[in-house]
Amino acid sequence: MYVYKPMASEIVIKMMTGQNITVMELCLREGKRHDKGPFALRGRDYCRQSHDATVSVLFMAYIRKLSFLHEITPAQWRTLLAAMLGWMLDAMDVMLYSFALVSIQQEFSLSGTQSGLLTTAMLFSAAIGGTLAGYLADRVGRTKVLMGSILTYSLFTAAIATASSFEQLLFWRVLVGFGLGAEWSAGTVLVAESWPSKHRGKAIAITQSGWAIGYILASLLAAAILPTYGWRPLFAIGILPALLTLWIRRAVPEPKSWSPSAPRQPLGILFRPPLYRYVVVSISMASLILFAYWGLFTWVPAYLASPIEKGGAGLSVVRSTGFIIPMQLGALAGYLSFGFLSDRFGRRPVFVGFLLGAAVVTYLYGGLAQSPGLLLALGPLVGFFGHGYYSAFGAILSELFPSGVRATAQGLCYNAGRVFSAMAPAGIGYLADRQGIGAALGVTAGFFALGGLLIFGLPETKGRDLT
Repeated sequence: MYVYKPMASEIVIKMMTGQNITVMELCLREGKRHDKGPFALRGRDYCRQSHDATVSVLFMAYIRKLSFLHEITPAQWRTLLAAMLGWMLDAMDVMLYSFALVSIQQEFSLSGTQSGLLTTAMLFSAAIGGTLAGYLADRVGRTKVLMGSILTYSLFTAAIATASSFEQLLFWRVLVGFGLGAEWSAGTVLVAESWPSKHRGKAIAITQSGWAIGYILASLLAAAILPTYGWRPLFAIGILPALLTLWIRRAVPEPKSWSPSAPRQPLGILFRPPLYRYVVVSISMASLILFAYWGLFTWVPAYLASPIEKGGAGLSVVRSTGFIIPMQLGALAGYLSFGFLSDRFGRRPVFVGFLLGAAVVTYLYGGLAQSPGLLLALGPLVGFFGHGYYSAFGAILSELFPSGVRATAQGLCYNAGRVFSAMAPAGIGYLADRQGIGAALGVTAGFFALGGLLIFGLPETKGRDLT
């Protein structure tokens, strides 16, 4: 029996006019057999019978975007998974404090300034830990430093459960910070050097998306544990990520571009042209953006849970979780979208777009404390723009510097920015005590905008090969 096969030009016309096409037409267009591959979901007989079934043009575009999946080796996927899980569990451990903040404030009678200081001190130590981890990763290996960072933040997060005073809380938070900073410095370089250049933005974005998942995990654990058991058991379970290191040690290799026997480049090249300008601009950019990020997201859970008379939204911890999760789902979409967009259009234009979007939605969000419906609606946009640009740091910084000092430079630039950003939680807490939390959060919008514009001081790095 004769079966009509459309010409390629007819298929193109359908695609251009937004019409759906059949499975057979799609396979003809893509040069593939329609009885094999992702469309033969129920075997060859089913596919032959359903060759006239329609396939959405949008679905076809989605499948084509995911074609890169087949170009990645199992070792590269394991590397990505290790860095992503490390970052996800890092986020979970760090954000447990933000969700427990109101309970901790009540037990220890802490002011907003003291509460912010606990995160400020952690960020200072994260800057030191991240810078040191970058240096060590260039010398002893990316994977070893990644494992050490996970062990550090896991053990000391659990230790917070034993605190009986503000001073002890401060001590343990500082030690958690060392692990927080080290994980990013080692993990992002490991992924950047392991994945092909044309997909590096996507890989870093997927890694970074672990933060949103970890944030959601922290919110769910807080909702399940805090009301019944209090904040101490919440921190005690923070030791569980340490188990991840057992798998990393066995399954994740060092990238080929790093070798323990390779000649070391002197650190002084970072302070000579042209790298010196990259260092200065990167540190300035990271300082402004991280100040905005930590000033905003450290206080969002408290903003939602604080009484209206203090400038908050007046929600309970359990109810505020319903606002946090949509925001972090937006963040997850932002991370992943940034990776695909930056690999397509370049790092700089996409970065600026996300940061300007973050400035607008953050300013609006801080003024909506008495409008829960609008807070819920705007939350995903705050997450999308307020997090998505983060995927740029790992890609851009790794593409700016040579292999011998790459992790050192990346750790230095990003974590020097953390030193400035460490003032944000305490600074926003200070403003919150005087003007209300909502008004204090609005201040971060200006930092987002200024930080985004600084990207024009760096070259476009899309597609650079790492050696």
